Order: sequence, then structure tokens, then C-alpha cells
Amino acid sequence: MLDAGRTEETLLEVNNIEVIYNHVILVLKGVSLSVPKGGITALLGGNGAGKTTTLKAISNLLHSERGEVTKGSINYRGEPVADLDPAALVKKGVIQVMEGRHCFEHLTVEENLLTGAYTRSGGDVAADLEMVYDYFPRLKTRRKSQAGYTSGGEQQMVAIGRALMSRPECILLDEPSMGLAPQLVEEIFTIVKDLNEKEGNTFLLAEQNTNVALRFAHYGYILESGRVVMDGPAADLRENPDVKEFYLGMSDDGRKSFRDVRSYRRRKRWLS
Repeated sequence: MLDAGRTEETLLEVNNIEVIYNHVILVLKGVSLSVPKGGITALLGGNGAGKTTTLKAISNLLHSERGEVTKGSINYRGEPVADLDPAALVKKGVIQVMEGRHCFEHLTVEENLLTGAYTRSGGDVAADLEMVYDYFPRLKTRRKSQAGYTSGGEQQMVAIGRALMSRPECILLDEPSMGLAPQLVEEIFTIVKDLNEKEGNTFLLAEQNTNVALRFAHYGYILESGRVVMDGPAADLRENPDVKEFYLGMSDDGRKSFRDVRSYRRRKRWLS
């Protein structure tokens, strides 16, 4: 668990990156963020803000979509990782859980989990499988079922469990709440919190559900149109008037557009 009273060790650092798709479409515009070891960092914003692109830039998954980082740097443990292929990055301890709960539909739940250990060179795979089942007991019950016939929540658990089987230090978690009932969202985030506190996993999670993300994260960054427009400790962001109005829906005056808030307009002019 991250101790607010000690000096944070930076595990992952993104410095002023720019991402372009198809050589012409500018998606990220100078995004910088820092992920401390042992923390839960939230990357927040609406659909199309650039959250997924940021995660794929870190995990080097942009090339398959004709995207590339054209400026800036990405360092993991102080070393540049932009030239590593995704598999090499996984071996270093960074893995992404993709948006949409991607599973091998025709494999069983347990076979899906075991594929996560493919890049490992050692360790007790059976013990790690039992550890995953301890955190996701529902998966142990369904371990012989085909993953494609499990529920959305179970598939999200499979995706996270498969990532854990690679023994990652840092997990990039993309939209874990998407399409899930509120009770399941709470369950998934509680497990993320337990993994952070008990296993020491560091999380960078991209999430549209700002309310739940800020309850479980230690620090947050808010993206708008490919730029970071605000960041701070999660507790501070929860109390920020703009965040409460636009992302938590807690305005006394009713919802407004961003253009109606002068402070936001000042930030937009500063960033432009």
C-alpha cells in the first residue's frame, strides 16, 4: 500500500508525449504523468479523451493500429522503453489489460489464465494460479468452463487474472468498469485495491467512471482532447468544484457546458 508519509519512488514516467495515427491524426498533445511504485493512479476523462491511447503508448501496442509516439519519452524504472516490443515489456513487469475483456473464447477459464504465464522463465505457476483463484473465487468455480460462455464480469476477472499470472509489477488497466453492473464494478475495484495493498501491484487505470475511480485511486489525471487538464491527489480531485460538476454530477446549479466555467476556459487557453 502506498504510504503518503514517505518519499514516492517513480516506477513509470511519461514525459510530454505526442501520438499521431496514420501520420496525420494528432491524438495526444504533450501528455505527462508519473506513476509511483505501489500506488493506484487513475487516468480519467470521457470517451475519446485519449486514455486508451496513453496506455497503448506505454505498452507499445500502437503500431498495430498505425499509431506512433512522435515526441516525448516513456521511462520505466528510469530506463527508456519506447523501443521494446510488448513481450519484452511484459518480461520487465509491465502488462496491459485491454478494454473490452479480451479472452480466448474457446479456451477454458483456467487455460486462459495459464496463457498469462507464457512469458515467464520460472516460478511456481501452480501457486500463482491458486493465488488468482483466492482473489477471484468465482473463476475457480468456472475454471473448466469455456471463457466465451462466462459473464462479462467473469471475463473481466479472467483478463485481470491472466495478467497477474505474468507476475507483473505494473498493471495498465483499461476501462475495467465498462459494461458491468454497479455491484460488479465495486467488486472489481475492491480486488484491485486488495492486489495493490497485499501483493504490491502498481496500477495505472484508465476509467470513465470517475466516481468509483477516485474512491480507490491515490492520484488522478484528467484528460480532455488529448491533454492533461488537471491532476492531483484523488481526495483533492473529489472535492474540486469543476470535477464534482462535470465528472461526478454534483453541481447545485445544474449541469453546464465546459465553456460556461471560466476557470476551465482559463486552463484551456493556458494549454493551447
